[in-house]
Amino acid sequence: MTRFTASNKSAATLKSPRKDIWDALTDPVLLPKLTPYLNRIDVDGDRWTWHVTKVPVLGKNIGSVFTEVMTFDEPKRIGFEHDPQRSEEKTEVQGEYHLEEEGSGTRVSIELGVSVELPFPKAMRRPVEGAISAVMAGMGKRFASNLLRHLGEK
Repeated sequence: MTRFTASNKSAATLKSPRKDIWDALTDPVLLPKLTPYLNRIDVDGDRWTWHVTKVPVLGKNIGSVFTEVMTFDEPKRIGFEHDPQRSEEKTEVQGEYHLEEEGSGTRVSIELGVSVELPFPKAMRRPVEGAISAVMAGMGKRFASNLLRHLGEK
């Protein structure tokens, strides 16, 4: 097993009020409906355990379960980092959302980093991390489209 990483940053201004976006981004029942490959989220206080179904990466289907420590600074910031008590988990995610009022809408930005142990040799780093980045980008586009539809913007 080798540890691979990828990251993504994106931002957009939505027409929806910040409260509506906040409500969607902090709803562990709704998020799996909006997020490709996300099966469910189990919540135990500030610990959210994310169950990801099989994701295609270079001919292999990789599933994962990882636990995030969530921090909420309503209505402007949602932070998440891997639970340090869950060292047995092969996937770690960290990042944050920022929500800022902009005109009559809301500016939403996300920074996201993923680190995952996969059954590929180190020599495969460039193609594996490229594939992870491509999967993350595709998931992000579909998530954004689903969120817009949920908010009534599409």
